[in-house]
Amino acid sequence: MNEENNHWGAHTDPQIITQNGRPAFAVIPWDEYQELIRNQVEPDEADVWFPNEVVKANVRGESLIRAWREYFKLTRAELAAKAGMTQSDLARLENGDANPNKAELTKLAEAIGIDIEQLTD
Repeated sequence: MNEENNHWGAHTDPQIITQNGRPAFAVIPWDEYQELIRNQVEPDEADVWFPNEVVKANVRGESLIRAWREYFKLTRAELAAKAGMTQSDLARLENGDANPNKAELTKLAEAIGIDIEQLTD
C-alpha cells in the first residue's frame, strides 16, 4: 500500500489472518512496522521485571518467594533442595513467619534463576 492510498500516512487497521477460527497473524503496512521497531524500548540492564502471574500472586498476599516458585512450577521440596535449605525453613520464609536475610535471598534467587532484586519488594 503506498502513501497515496493510505491518506498521507494515516494509521490503517491491520489485516487479521485467522487459523482454526482464531486470530493468528496481524499484517500491518511496512512503514508502521518500521516505526514500531524504531520506537521499541530496549530493556535497561538495571530493570527488574515481574511476570503478570507473579504480580497477581503478590497482590493476593503471597510472598514473592512463593510466587516465583509457583511461576516456575517448582515444588517446595525442589526449591529447598536447590537453595540448600530445609522445606520447613522455606515454608517459614514463604509464609512470612520469618524474614529472609541477604544470604537466603541470594541462594533462593540463584536456585530459581532470577535476580535477588526480584525477591524484594
